[in-house]
Amino acid sequence: MAGPLIGISTYLEASARWGVWDQSAALLPAGYHRQVQRTGGVAVLLPPDETPGAARTLVTRLDGLVIAGGPDVEPARYGAHRDPRTGPPAPERDAWETALIEAALDARLPLLGVCRGMQLLNVVLGGTLHQHIEGHAGPPGVFAEHKVTPVPGTLLARALPEPVPVPTYHHQAVDALAPALRASAFAEDGTVEAVERPAADGYALAVQWHPEAAMDPRLMRALITAASA
Repeated sequence: MAGPLIGISTYLEASARWGVWDQSAALLPAGYHRQVQRTGGVAVLLPPDETPGAARTLVTRLDGLVIAGGPDVEPARYGAHRDPRTGPPAPERDAWETALIEAALDARLPLLGVCRGMQLLNVVLGGTLHQHIEGHAGPPGVFAEHKVTPVPGTLLARALPEPVPVPTYHHQAVDALAPALRASAFAEDGTVEAVERPAADGYALAVQWHPEAAMDPRLMRALITAASA
């Protein structure tokens, strides 16, 4: 019997190369769909869609949603001027994932945000971001590793009850936390490493690190369990 259907948002790149081709492409690191599959879910990729109402229609067909990591969120979305160190804008992805998050929260669809996904969840709900912090990424294309400590009594702590080392690659982070969210893990330098909505509002959890790049499947398994319910 097939497991829950888990949608995963994707990148939209102007140029990607494979074989003899160099074309515009929607793409995603394979760690995402592989971890969904290994924990009992069925993965489906969700490229940006500008069709009005597409996100709300799609959410009715899913059992769970992953908002994947990726480029920096446009600072104008949280009322800030662009820092010179903020990356190029990704307006199609910002708009699509914002619509997905809003539709998922309204429908109480189980949601897992990853890195950018956590930052965008915070912005959608009224929070802001630090546009640059140090020490949470390795060289270009290389994950760093540091320890995160879950807050007892949270959704995150149910899945990860102890401090754990995690793969991390980001230079932005939560500044003002959205009123509807609570912080559920911290790095040793005080950076907010996970956020969530109260359990009474449905399953919505997001982390700053990259669980799809780790051997530990517990966060994805927790999403699959919530989606199965």
